[in-house]
Amino acid sequence: MIKNPNIRGNQKIRKILLLLLFSIFSSLLVLLVGNTISLQSAAKSPVDTYLVLGGSIKREMYIAQVAKQYPQTPILISAGSKDPCLVGLFQRENAPVENVWLEHCAKSTFGNFYFTLPILKKWGVEHIKLVTSPTHLPRAKWLAQIILGANGIWVETDIVEEIGVPGNRESRLKTGLDVIRSLFWAVGSKIIEPKCADVLKLTQVNMTQWCKDGFRCEHQAKLKSESICRGRRKKEEGRGKREERGRLLSKKKS
Repeated sequence: MIKNPNIRGNQKIRKILLLLLFSIFSSLLVLLVGNTISLQSAAKSPVDTYLVLGGSIKREMYIAQVAKQYPQTPILISAGSKDPCLVGLFQRENAPVENVWLEHCAKSTFGNFYFTLPILKKWGVEHIKLVTSPTHLPRAKWLAQIILGANGIWVETDIVEEIGVPGNRESRLKTGLDVIRSLFWAVGSKIIEPKCADVLKLTQVNMTQWCKDGFRCEHQAKLKSESICRGRRKKEEGRGKREERGRLLSKKKS
């Protein structure tokens, strides 16, 4: 009896597909096991970065206070308030700014993790504290656990209460769609690393230009642009005087 060549061809295709599916499943299983082990280790390690999600200046007011307690821990603010307002908050708290970074590419909660993941991976981060508000839950937490967790980063939340109109509005549809694309990106992020061209340190903010152009901060912060710019000028003048004294002392010694 002669076998139909079409049947034979279909059987070959079926075998190839089964082999391919088995390979994919095996690879995912290995990744899952390895990732679970690394997450367990990361959970036990100390918090090595604070990730602040934009949407409410209350979160940034809180993180400025945290910076005083943990000056050595890096802070990454994703799509936060206007740069000079952040400068003003840290200035008012007299908080250290050397380890504060700003990321301006994100336009959504998904974008927060899409753009900050490569930065966190570059820093070798294992354990973050995610700073957000109750109105941003559970979406922000789930997205962080899916995207960052898939890359071995343990996520712990730090919830800051908001006053007035919430910065983030949640819906089941929005949450569901974001969770679905996060699951896809959990895999995609292993291959692709998006680059954000607008990342800078808080110390690099061009206050001279901001003060020249003018700006306004969220009313909850109780910050006036005039006082921020005045405080900045005083700080720069003080630094200039110290540098001048240093130069004079060097001349005397020589």
